[in-house]
Amino acid sequence: MISVNLPVTDLAAAEAFYRGLGFVQNEQFSDERTASFVVEENIVVLLQTRDRFADFVPDAGRMGDPAQSTTVLNALSAGSRQEVDDLLERALTSGGKPWMPAQDHGFMYGVSFTDPDGNVWEAVWMDPTAVQ
Repeated sequence: MISVNLPVTDLAAAEAFYRGLGFVQNEQFSDERTASFVVEENIVVLLQTRDRFADFVPDAGRMGDPAQSTTVLNALSAGSRQEVDDLLERALTSGGKPWMPAQDHGFMYGVSFTDPDGNVWEAVWMDPTAVQ
């Protein structure tokens, strides 16, 4: 299982964004400072207020701020080019922002966007016949 922990400044806005992407909130692991979203069976995104996130960082003064600089690139694979475009559209209509221009290499296609806090997400489709 992979758990991606992300610091957020406005938990309600972040929850709305991730719901808009189509991720399902797990209420059992959500509270006033944390929101848990299931991306897939073994992938969970834990949104944490910055003060809650700091509880897990030995030196909270060195905690990164994705609004100031890129701290991580999270990439999701998609089943088709259309699925990539659909995820980008949902991200932009849910409070996200475009990040890098789309990359089209024919056999591989990807887009990227940020959540309201600046955490970067990519959606990538690769032609399965090109991988073989």
